[in-house]
Amino acid sequence: MRLDKYLKVSRIIKRRTVANDACDAKHVSVNGKVQRASYDVKVGDIIEISFGGKTSRFEVLSVNEFAKKEEASLMFRQL
Repeated sequence: MRLDKYLKVSRIIKRRTVANDACDAKHVSVNGKVQRASYDVKVGDIIEISFGGKTSRFEVLSVNEFAKKEEASLMFRQL
């Protein structure tokens, strides 16, 4: 699954366009390397998002095409 779609489906970022813009602005890195929105997310990847002075890290636990609100938080673990 694409990185921007994963961020939206897992509800880490609310909208796919915002996720895409964050990737384009080089605010999103995977496993320590800045990635584009087209990066293929895999289980075990560490996603790091920097907005302003705050940095959030997440570990990918599962990759699902669709997720209900209750299931979305099970797709990742915040580090």
